[in-house]
Amino acid sequence: MKIQNVLFAIFLGTGMIFAQDWQTDLAVAKEMSRAGNKSIILVFQGSDWCAPCIKLDKRIWSSEEFQEYASDKFVMLLADFPRKKQNRLPLEQKNKNEKLAETYNRNGYFPLVVVLDKDGKVLGQTGYKNISVKEYIDLLESFSE
Repeated sequence: MKIQNVLFAIFLGTGMIFAQDWQTDLAVAKEMSRAGNKSIILVFQGSDWCAPCIKLDKRIWSSEEFQEYASDKFVMLLADFPRKKQNRLPLEQKNKNEKLAETYNRNGYFPLVVVLDKDGKVLGQTGYKNISVKEYIDLLESFSE
């Protein structure tokens, strides 16, 4: 029994090493951006209905390569717009996401990836691209230069 608990703890620990640290509040993301001298990556997604959003998450955001790189370079900010009832966000978060969309995604594109500076100024934007993690990182970096 103890061995199972230890193995389970190790499994959880290694999984959490590369877990993406998503922020959900722009003010917090800006503070973290200033403190760490990092750009902000704001991602608009529909996590339970948007096929390109799901692909972007699986291929890029969830990849070990991106997570290792991004931890030192970016503050990740998520604005999710799920449609299924069981995935409904708390009203406060829904309102925050809608406010972000009013400012940064007026056309309602999904997925939309917006690179911001520490003050919230748009440096560039993109969406889902069927490219490698390295190529996607290079694309995001090109907005920060």
